Amino acid sequence: MKTARPVPRLRRYAAAAALSALLGLAAGCQSLLPDAATHTDVEWRSYEEAQRAIESIEPYRTTKQDLLAMGLDPGKNAAITILSYSEILQRFAAGSALRPEDYDRGIRDCLLAGKACVAYSLQIRRVRKERVGNFWLDSLNFRRETDITGWSFNALLILVNDTVVFTLHGGQPRIHEQERVRNPLGPLQGWGDQVPNFVR
Repeated sequence: MKTARPVPRLRRYAAAAALSALLGLAAGCQSLLPDAATHTDVEWRSYEEAQRAIESIEPYRTTKQDLLAMGLDPGKNAAITILSYSEILQRFAAGSALRPEDYDRGIRDCLLAGKACVAYSLQIRRVRKERVGNFWLDSLNFRRETDITGWSFNALLILVNDTVVFTLHGGQPRIHEQERVRNPLGPLQGWGDQVPNFVR
């Protein structure tokens, strides 16, 4: 007499193993989604760190050499743009309804100094873009979700005869945005744009 094989039980084990494998694959696949980062190459790693550095600058006391010691060297720091006197004039004087006496002392001294006045414009941005969501929907271009996080900082330093006379700073301490793109046709979404090229 033959013994019945426990086929249903084996099938249940196989199904459970397959399900576990699929769940593990899905969890692992999310880590395969691409990410990207955009940042200005500076030593400051946070908005607060950049803010403290700029606020440590004292108008009419901090010199150009002091700025170099702080790492604010236009020749080495990619975040710095040097503004000429004419560019400063366009920012503060051209088309302005303010009278000269309405300006901050440092700006007034700059406008009177002519070419002896220059400015450093700092633009710093650290942003990370990370794709999140379902790996398969993303890979097949049905739906793509991107988390955008980071910070941005900007500052203006005005110097007259190599001495800082005015500082101003601002920016966005916290960037957190979500980008969602939905394509109902998935990988076929862009074909409509290509059809005219094929029928010519």
